[in-house]
Amino acid sequence: MTSKPTVFVVDDDVSVREGLRNLLRSAGFEVETFDSALTFLDQRRPEQHGCLVLDMRMPGMTGMELQEELGLISDGIPIVFITAHGDIPMTVRAMKAGAIEFLPKPFEEQALVDAVEQGLQLDAARRRERATHDELERLFSGLTPREHQVLQLTIRGLMNKQVAGELGIAEVTVKVHRHNIMQKLNVRSLANLVHLVEKYESLRKGL
Repeated sequence: MTSKPTVFVVDDDVSVREGLRNLLRSAGFEVETFDSALTFLDQRRPEQHGCLVLDMRMPGMTGMELQEELGLISDGIPIVFITAHGDIPMTVRAMKAGAIEFLPKPFEEQALVDAVEQGLQLDAARRRERATHDELERLFSGLTPREHQVLQLTIRGLMNKQVAGELGIAEVTVKVHRHNIMQKLNVRSLANLVHLVEKYESLRKGL
């Protein structure tokens, strides 16, 4: 069962945390608040999906340092930065590191709501890609080493006879391998097979 996406608010100012919690809840979001980056990091569970609303300057660990730490552990949760002390270099650094928005305090309430909605949509899209990747990984891992060889030559456009010559096996054996590949990957045509391989390789590069 998939849990509802959550907006995680991290700010050391209790009045800001409560204000953001009330605003976001009134907009229909599930919200959890944390008084420090370290507290969030300690309680963070990778299976929790959602969006992070993060203050830039906090004692102990700053928002930028938390962003870097999440990057090191491959936690791709979308981040919306909020700060009363922003500057252009800081904004550029945060955005280059993957933040989806950088809001200087005070900001329009709707701007935050819109940024959070964007973050939740991005997180959902990434998780769908991950699920698709994992399913394709499962399918392709079911191929034997020889079937992988036949597959790579086939998608390069080689005919059965050419594949047989490359691998030093009988053409009828190539046909058997191709049949098994199509069955295991649940495709019905060469075009579908090529498309599936391209999709799998694209997802592998993007994750």
